[in-house]
Amino acid sequence: MSPPVSVIVVGAGNRGEIYSKYASIHPERMKVVAVADPRKFARSKLQQQHNIEEENMFEDWNQILEREKFADAVLICTPDRLHKEPAVAFALRGYHILLEKPMATNAKDCRAIVGACTKSGVILSVGHVLRYDPIIHKIKTLIDSGAVGDVIHIQHLEPVGFYHFAHSFVRGNWRNEAESSFALLAKSCHDIDLIHHWAGSRRCLKVSSFGSLSHFRKENKPEGAADRCLDCSIESTCPYSARKIYLERVEQGHTGWPVSVICQNSQPDIESVTTALRTGPYGRCIYECDNDVCSNQIVNMEFEGGLTAAFSMVAFTEKMCSRQTTIYGSRGELTCDGLEIRVFDFLTEKTTKHSPGNETPQHFSFSGHGGADYHLIDAFIAAVAKRDPSLIRSGPEETLMSHLLVFEAERSRLESRVVSCRDLS
Repeated sequence: MSPPVSVIVVGAGNRGEIYSKYASIHPERMKVVAVADPRKFARSKLQQQHNIEEENMFEDWNQILEREKFADAVLICTPDRLHKEPAVAFALRGYHILLEKPMATNAKDCRAIVGACTKSGVILSVGHVLRYDPIIHKIKTLIDSGAVGDVIHIQHLEPVGFYHFAHSFVRGNWRNEAESSFALLAKSCHDIDLIHHWAGSRRCLKVSSFGSLSHFRKENKPEGAADRCLDCSIESTCPYSARKIYLERVEQGHTGWPVSVICQNSQPDIESVTTALRTGPYGRCIYECDNDVCSNQIVNMEFEGGLTAAFSMVAFTEKMCSRQTTIYGSRGELTCDGLEIRVFDFLTEKTTKHSPGNETPQHFSFSGHGGADYHLIDAFIAAVAKRDPSLIRSGPEETLMSHLLVFEAERSRLESRVVSCRDLS
C-alpha cells in the first residue's frame, strides 16, 4: 500500500484548516507534515489537529525552502495578494500545488504561476471548488450530452447574502481592493469560471461590466448611530448589527463561520467575541468601514458562435451563495437552484429533474460550498498520488483563461467600455 500524500499547509486560516481536515478523515491518503503561518494560535491549532512535529512549525514559508524538499505537495491558503511568491517558489522546488482562489490578483502573476508549474512539471489545482460540486458537474454533463441542444444563452446569479457580504466585504478581509482584490475576483471568479466552463470550446470575444458600491457608505449612516455596534443605541434596528451577526450566534452555541474568523488568537466564546467586537474590525459600524469593493456587479459576455452570457452578483439577498442558473438551448431549457436541476425538453414538452447525490463527510458539509471543498481536495490528493493531472477539474490553462476574463471584465467596468477578448492567452 502506498504511503499517504504528505502536504505542507501554508496559511493556517479558515481555508487551510478546511482542506487539512481531509487528513483527519483519510489518514491513509493524506498526512499534514508541516504548517507555516505568522500567527501562533493558527499554527498551534493545526499542530494539535495533525500531530505535527515542532521542527516543522514555521512562522514564514520561506523557512521551509531553506530545507531539502520533505513533502509531496503544498496547500497555499495565504491572503489573495500573497499567492504568487509561494506558488512560484514551491513549484520550482518540485512541490505539487493546491492554490486557493483567486490564483493571483493580476494577470502577470497568474501567468507566472502557470509558467512555473508547467516548467517544473508539477500538478496545479486552483481552488475553484464549484467545479467539484456534484450538481455543477451534472450541469456540464447534461450540456455535453446535448440535453438542451446548442447552448444559446447562460443566465447566472450569485446571491452573496446580506450578512455574508457585511462580514467578508465590508468589515472583513476582502473589503478593500488595495489590501486584497476587487470583488469580482475575490468573490465571483468562481462564477466567471463556471460560465467559461459551460461554454466549452467557444472562446469569449467581448465582455462588458457595470457595478458599484451601494449602501455601505458613510453618508448612509443613520442619525444617532455609534462607530461600534456594541456602543450603538439603535443597533437593534440594523440588519447588519455585529452583535446580531456574531455575539448572538455565540450565545446560541454557534462558534463556526463567521464567528470563528473574528477571534484570531483564541477559541471563540462570549468573552473573546465581545473583545473582538470592541477592539477589532468586525465590531465597526457597517457605515464606518474602509471598504471600497462593489456590492453589486453585472458581467455580459459574447462567445464564439453567438453564445451570450449574463452574470449578476449582488450583496443584498436572503439566500447566501446559492447560485441560480438558467441555460437556454436550441432544444431545451435547464434551470438550477443549487439543489435541483430541471431540464425542459422542447420536443416532448416534459421536464426531467436531476438531483445528483453528494456523499460528503460531516466535517466538510458545513464548509460553505455544499461539500465541494471535500471533492476538490479528494481529487487533488488522488491526482498527486497517481501522478495524473487529468483528475484535476481546475487545472492551470483553463483556470488562467477564466481569470483573464475576470480581469478584462473589471477593466470594462473601470473604463466604461466593451472590451475585446480576442487576443487573450
